[in-house]
Amino acid sequence: MNSFYILFQKEWKESWKDGKLLWLPVVLILLGLIQPISLYYMPQIIDMAGNLPDGAVIDIPKPGGEEVLVSTLSQFGTVGTAIFVFSVMGSIVNERNHGSLSLIMARPVNPIHYIGSKWLAQVLLVLASFTVSYGLAFYYTNLLFGKVGIDRFLLSLSVYSVWIVFVMTVTLFFSALFRHIGGVAGGSITLIAAVSLAGSLFPRFTEWTPDKAKSQASYIIMHGSWDGTFAWMMFSSAGIVFLLFMCTAFVFKRYESY
Repeated sequence: MNSFYILFQKEWKESWKDGKLLWLPVVLILLGLIQPISLYYMPQIIDMAGNLPDGAVIDIPKPGGEEVLVSTLSQFGTVGTAIFVFSVMGSIVNERNHGSLSLIMARPVNPIHYIGSKWLAQVLLVLASFTVSYGLAFYYTNLLFGKVGIDRFLLSLSVYSVWIVFVMTVTLFFSALFRHIGGVAGGSITLIAAVSLAGSLFPRFTEWTPDKAKSQASYIIMHGSWDGTFAWMMFSSAGIVFLLFMCTAFVFKRYESY
């Protein structure tokens, strides 16, 4: 367990050295603030763009706070997912290609501790950054639009985090599977996109997939509660994440050389 703690500390130090502790929160904060601010100033933006007939009046109905937060989560579901993949895709493959993994595994390090320390450090960093970003979006939504209950915010934050953890675990798995960043990014995005596409095309048959965490979070914002498939989705998502984690550890143990 001592090796796990040391490796966990190493992950945080490396995140500070490569700037991830700075750029990841900043990028996610900007992404979270774009939606409420752009929606609020949309009439002025259209007016400044020009090309409107003389005397034209811009009258865009002001959306409710719930609608703004749902659209913000939609941004995290597209651009945000790519950022989550980008932030973790080199976590194992870079150490392997640079030779530092050989130095680490030459010591009495349990592969589970190595994978677990990376998973926990990456997930905590991304979830903390997402919480700050989504929290600021919630604040400005309440300030500029209608009031949204704090309970809806906290519940949607917790449920949406399930999707983020799934994305991070998938990317970590491909980082252990491939030796090149391109393969990690391609494999991760392909699998994540396939899960999302299946959820869109076959909603009745994919109510248990982690992709449904996004729609459940939006449902909570709009209605203040979850629907009937919530418990099934949470239980199956936890199982899928655990299975992916164990597959990552298995692939890592099967390395012929580090």
